[in-house]
Amino acid sequence: MFTKFFHELKAAGVPVSLREYLTLVEAMEADLADRRVDDFYYLSRTSLVKDERNLDKFDRVFAHVFKGIESLAEGVTAEIPEDWLRRLTQKYLTEEEKKQIEALGGWDKLMETLKQRLEEQKKRHEGGNKWIGTGGTSPFGSGGYNPEGVRIGDAGQRQGRAVKVWEKREYRNLDDQVELGTRNIKLALRRLRRFARNGAPDELDLNGTIDATARVGYLDVKMRPERRNTIKVLIFFDAGGSMDPFVRLCEELFSAARAEFKHMEYFYFHNCLYDFVWKDNRRRWSDKTPTWDVLHKYPHDYKVIFVGDASMSPYEITIPGGSVEYFNEEPGAVWMERVTRVYPSAVWLNPLPKKQWDYSGSVRMIRDLMENRMYPLTLEGLDMAMTELRR
Repeated sequence: MFTKFFHELKAAGVPVSLREYLTLVEAMEADLADRRVDDFYYLSRTSLVKDERNLDKFDRVFAHVFKGIESLAEGVTAEIPEDWLRRLTQKYLTEEEKKQIEALGGWDKLMETLKQRLEEQKKRHEGGNKWIGTGGTSPFGSGGYNPEGVRIGDAGQRQGRAVKVWEKREYRNLDDQVELGTRNIKLALRRLRRFARNGAPDELDLNGTIDATARVGYLDVKMRPERRNTIKVLIFFDAGGSMDPFVRLCEELFSAARAEFKHMEYFYFHNCLYDFVWKDNRRRWSDKTPTWDVLHKYPHDYKVIFVGDASMSPYEITIPGGSVEYFNEEPGAVWMERVTRVYPSAVWLNPLPKKQWDYSGSVRMIRDLMENRMYPLTLEGLDMAMTELRR
């Protein structure tokens, strides 16, 4: 309401500045007008009019904008966010309607049906049970409930049931400077330690110096290499949208691992491991690292840790082209087997509660590929995972 008033005054030739408008807004926030139109009239005139020659113009604009309003509360209307209004167009399904929705009959049938409907559909669509649009019970579009559907875009409420997602996503890099909550994680990671003294002698060997001095009769300073943790770690973080609730926990793990392991490398992947990974989520399409290069660069004595919820369509694991973002030539299961073959010491950390794992087919599949070396991302789970990696 006040924005319209401001623009009407400028259109009428009243020289109103943004600073004066903000002064009026601050006065209203302080409730100086006490929600009475007469008080607001004098307050706004004092704030916005600098020259008496513009008082007539101000009065005409004020009468036009606030015509018929007796109380200021009548003119103050809440601006409902656009996405709230958009949600009203979505169809909310009852339990009976959800049970009536059935799968289309497999990946090939789903893709064939999608291609056919893309050819037939000519315009934007909302609701319904067939076309590509928002809401409704169609297997396609955004927000559909169908257990074998394709979610296109992100205009609707996610149901977490799509087998493929066509949507441009931007993911944030994990922050390795997070300290809150990392102390206990560091203590758990310390189980994975193997100390050795390698490299240049750059640390004073106090005991050696005392012993040598006592033997020769004069000060004989002895140096030694610094004692370091020689364990080498390779961590793969799932950057998918389903991991958003666990970003803080992953950052704490990332910070603790950075501090604990001198030899640590990390990469991001989405849902399942495929033919490439990346180190910067902002450049994940322009600066990719082929997975083969990772397997060839880092020797087999690296300890591999996957961090992800393993929540995805089973097609993403089992068939070519199952990835939600591009056409992968080889299934994710093939790449997981290659990694575990090159790096026999590997575990998967899952932030989902362990009691939920058996309800997800994809979690069970990943757990089988990892030969049951999947552990919850808790202190107890970390403790068990580090014990496994020490073997």
